[in-house]
Amino acid sequence: MLDIAQKVHDESRQGEAFAPFALDTNRYRRHFYIESYGCQMNFSDSEIVASILNGEGFGATRNLEEADLIFLNTCSIREKAEQTVRKRLTEFKKLKKGNPALLVGVLGCMAERLKAKFLEEEKLVDIVVGPDAYRALPQLIDEADGGQKAINVLLSREETYADISPVRLNSNGITAFVSIMRGCNNMCSFCVVPFTRGRERSRNADSILAECRDLYAQGYKEITLLGQNVDSYYFIPDADGQPVTFARLLELVALVAPDLRVRFSTSHPKDITDDVLATMARYENICRYIHLPLQSGSTRVLGLMNRNYSREWYKAKVDRIREYMPDCGISSDIIAGFCTETEEDHQDTLDLMRFAQYDMSYMFFYSERPGTLAQRRYQDDVPEAVKKRRLQEIVELQNKLSFDSNLRDIGKTFKVLIEGDSKRSELDWMGRNSQNKVIVFPKEGYNLKPGDYVHVQVDSSTQATLLGKIVANA
Repeated sequence: MLDIAQKVHDESRQGEAFAPFALDTNRYRRHFYIESYGCQMNFSDSEIVASILNGEGFGATRNLEEADLIFLNTCSIREKAEQTVRKRLTEFKKLKKGNPALLVGVLGCMAERLKAKFLEEEKLVDIVVGPDAYRALPQLIDEADGGQKAINVLLSREETYADISPVRLNSNGITAFVSIMRGCNNMCSFCVVPFTRGRERSRNADSILAECRDLYAQGYKEITLLGQNVDSYYFIPDADGQPVTFARLLELVALVAPDLRVRFSTSHPKDITDDVLATMARYENICRYIHLPLQSGSTRVLGLMNRNYSREWYKAKVDRIREYMPDCGISSDIIAGFCTETEEDHQDTLDLMRFAQYDMSYMFFYSERPGTLAQRRYQDDVPEAVKKRRLQEIVELQNKLSFDSNLRDIGKTFKVLIEGDSKRSELDWMGRNSQNKVIVFPKEGYNLKPGDYVHVQVDSSTQATLLGKIVANA
């Protein structure tokens, strides 16, 4: 069943779930296993959870059978994620029959939204913890050990976990996520995030810079600044300091080290400023890549979505990005079949995709999320068969745009950060260029290792991946 078309990079870091890193399990009295589903923010949150549990004497394990605690960090943005988590929880319920002491918990956005169902109605879990309550996990585990159903889904206007140094899960030691803010003030009618993650609050800029410096000292060479809408970042220091905007924060992080690459996600088209674009253009180590979610190419549908921009405004923003950085990669999110969407609206989306020439997109058909503005205001009236057909057309167009984009790169030379072996062969390296494109190339006789930069000339391409050869060390 066609439900979602993910990023087309076949060497991508993106994935729906992951097994945690392995610590020396003999050091710990109890062990936890954590899986994360959905967005990068959930992966980042799982690293915070691991740090909190580690500090309380719990150790992570890759072995599900060894775990005393199992956590799923969840996302409610898409229906498929909920279906996947329910299936996984059912599997864990079977494990509990053989190990009655095993505790199962749900963390994150879905925990807040489905707390009653998970705990009382379906009896699938013992612990439910919302995204602002991770510090309470040790106490909640104690409650669950005592036979109580443990729950904390309270939202906070202050919590940013700024003082917690995340434990890097499944890390390649080269790339890392750094959360700079939490929550969202944009009330997009299709989205549950404002209700499950609360209002925007920006993390202390000094703590962000300290984390970035620490990562660099550990050997990391690329960080991605994360937020529901990073362009809204705004921190006011306590001692009459100048406010730190996202453009300023981006510059400060870029200045940590010239060979530390900086990425960010996600930008809201209405909020990304010329200051941000100028800062990106000024620093070579700020990657030339912007994820700029469109959602729909129809001005009428964008209004229903409460996106606060028109198709013409969005096109002007794309033009502005190209003015500052002609080589900037742009990706997007696109929803097919939103409420009342007509064939004309759909064609507007396809037309805008052609205009923007996206390098890649995350593409979905609309699934109504309980509690959202769209669910309360509009009828989900586009038949599923029509949604799937429109999504298929969007996917086919994006596949063509991605392939065409890669073909245009043949013959070009890019500075590539080596992340590790190619998934298909230990004889090849895999890395990314500034535009976030995956490049695979032979190791040959060069004395290189993950974390090194190298210049690679592209000589061929698949739809998903650039293929090339080393021309010189960076």
